[in-house]
Amino acid sequence: MNSDVAPHRSVGPEPTASTATPRRALLRAGLTGGAALGAGVALGAAPASAAVPGVPRHRPGTPQEALRELAAGNRRWRTFRERHPDETPAVRRSLTSGQHPFAVILGCVDSRVPPELVFDQGLGDLLTVRSAGEVLDEAVIGSVAYGVLELGIPLILVLGHQSCGAVRAAVEADASGGRLPAHIQYLADQIRPAIDRTKEGDARIDATIDANVRAVRSRLAAEPDLAAKVESGQLVIAGARYELAGQLVHSVD
Repeated sequence: MNSDVAPHRSVGPEPTASTATPRRALLRAGLTGGAALGAGVALGAAPASAAVPGVPRHRPGTPQEALRELAAGNRRWRTFRERHPDETPAVRRSLTSGQHPFAVILGCVDSRVPPELVFDQGLGDLLTVRSAGEVLDEAVIGSVAYGVLELGIPLILVLGHQSCGAVRAAVEADASGGRLPAHIQYLADQIRPAIDRTKEGDARIDATIDANVRAVRSRLAAEPDLAAKVESGQLVIAGARYELAGQLVHSVD
């Protein structure tokens, strides 16, 4: 979805370690440090796996490992050092017998934000679910839940992005009182509760992009089966945003 919005400002600091819950501490370890998803890598943290030609990589098995792997991949993407992992004949053959993706990425349908490229991942690495504006319905929730409950994936990342056209359409329709064509109105209706009416113009659209990520993340966290996984420490549900201007993925708290 396409529109033009000013680049987002960095997110504020997280709670201190003494006040953060274990889940928040885990999110901080994987997502913070200059508010960038890739900050851990910039500070020298090792990625969860290394690419060895012809050999399937180690699969991240914990939420923290998954976050580190995504951070490392996004750093490669935005510095033009992509590896395009897990595309070899050996990997392709291994995937005929099953799949073991390490993260669910719930993102927008926007053609400029393909998760496998943004995070420099390959075949079998990510379970991607995409809808305009990350809007949830039964099919989307079921697809996300499948990754967690059936495939044992430890991380759900809700990925919004700069210049989201679905959010712009929802904000502009809300302001004008107009109706959008056919099923597009459904998208606007789902995004409307997240509209940040404390701001005006493009600032309202930009703020709503983040607010919508938070709302979607909260709705997923309220799903009983997913909530049980979060409570047990087997799952983290995180929110992030991709900046088209610099290709950086950073956390949305």
